[in-house]
Formats: sequence, C-alpha cells, structure tokens
Amino acid sequence: MNQSLQNQFFQIAIRNFPEAKSRMKTEGIELSMSMLPAFMDLFTKVMNEAYELGRKDAQRKMT
Repeated sequence: MNQSLQNQFFQIAIRNFPEAKSRMKTEGIELSMSMLPAFMDLFTKVMNEAYELGRKDAQRKMT
C-alpha cells in the first residue's frame, strides 16, 4: 500500500482514538496509546480493502 495512504489512515486513527478509547472503556476494555500499534496492522488492512473497494466501484461507474 502507498505509504502516504498508510500515513493518512494512521492520522485518522489518532484523530478518532479518544472516541474509540471512550467506547471501549464503556464496554470494560482499557485501551492505551501504547496498545495502538498492535491494532494499526488490522486497521490498515481494513482501510486498504475499503479504499480498493471504493476505487473499483468508482472505476466501474466511469466505464
């Protein structure tokens, strides 16, 4: 995946971290910034798949 996209995905994750932390705490799951890298691989995979799906859909609509 493009490094620029990975950086953008990471920025989105950091921006949304407080909300994610709050929701997880409500469910009894403690989340800290030190734990974030462990989730970034999964997050990046999901975002890459979503990006590719959207890109392919846009290409289909343009043809």
